[in-house]
Amino acid sequence: MAEKEKKTENEKKVKSSDKPSLFSRIAAWFRSLRSEAKKISWASASSVRKNTIIVIISVVVICIAIGIIDVLLTNGIVGLSRIF
Repeated sequence: MAEKEKKTENEKKVKSSDKPSLFSRIAAWFRSLRSEAKKISWASASSVRKNTIIVIISVVVICIAIGIIDVLLTNGIVGLSRIF
C-alpha cells in the first residue's frame, strides 16, 4: 500500500516537471510571434494612398445621401403634422 502511494507521488512530480516553465513558454510565444510577423506582406504606399482616397470619397458621398434623406423625411413629417 505504501509503495503505491510513493509511486503516485513520484508520478505527480514527473508530470509537473514535464510542463515547461512560465518564462520558457513566454519566450517561445515571442519567438513564434516574431516568425509570424516576418510573414506579413505590407501594401505599397501608393496602394494605401489610393484606398484611403476611395474611403474618404465614399464616406462623404454616404454622408451627403443620409443628409438628403434626413432633410426629406424631416420635411415630410413636419408637413404631415401640419395637415393633422
